[in-house]
Amino acid sequence: MAQAADETGLEELWLWEDCFRESGIAAAAAALAGTSRVRLGIGLLPVPLRNVALTAMEVATLHRLFPHRARVAVGHGVQEWMGQVGARVESPLTLLREYVAALRQLLAGQEVTTTGRYVQLERVALDWPPATPSPVLVGAIGPRSLRLSGQWADGTVMPAGTSPDDLRHALALIDQGRLAGDRREPHEVVAYLHAAIGPGAAPRLAAEYRRWGYDDPTKDLGVAGDAEAVAEAVQRWARAGAGTVVLQPTADDPAPEEFVRFVAQEVRPLVTSG
Repeated sequence: MAQAADETGLEELWLWEDCFRESGIAAAAAALAGTSRVRLGIGLLPVPLRNVALTAMEVATLHRLFPHRARVAVGHGVQEWMGQVGARVESPLTLLREYVAALRQLLAGQEVTTTGRYVQLERVALDWPPATPSPVLVGAIGPRSLRLSGQWADGTVMPAGTSPDDLRHALALIDQGRLAGDRREPHEVVAYLHAAIGPGAAPRLAAEYRRWGYDDPTKDLGVAGDAEAVAEAVQRWARAGAGTVVLQPTADDPAPEEFVRFVAQEVRPLVTSG
């Protein structure tokens, strides 16, 4: 899939780090090494599972090996999974705030000493930080997490299942956080979007909604159809405020590599810039 994205000119390919499947960092490194131009996003790395210094080391390594080709988001992770590995914390919001603050400082090449509730570092600095500061994105859903992202992060990743109206509401909360943190620089917004193409697209999308447990099948959460329909949906989410729209195929997509080629060759030319 990464090679197909690279060959066809697609701008970005996004990966997950889900317990207990593949490592986001290792998968991204393999994909970057096997390609020459496509950017790789990881949305997201669960912070309870990872010491912040280790995440900073791995992200910095990706950026130095593959300059300007990696985008990384962090977040709470699925709390049930965090409990399974003994990493669940009493206050996920506190952990995320401390983690994002420390991670941004480390990736900026600063020496960090902090004695937070969860993040504790003593004179920690990367020997080889990214040559240029690496943006830190946060995956968020709830109001407090969205405000935190606006205040502390450089961008926000919204999961699939976020409608355009949900996205507009999220942006208002992000802006509240940006105001509280006096953040004047641009804030990136990445939105995942369920998409199904080819034969049986509509039934497969409906089955995907059921798999994710969406209780309102009429809500605008994804798209099924031809290139024109998919492109129009991408622009609908862009108009709602997404700077990057990640088309997420269904779990039973019969040809994921062809999905990538279809998006690059058929959908992308129909999406107007801006």
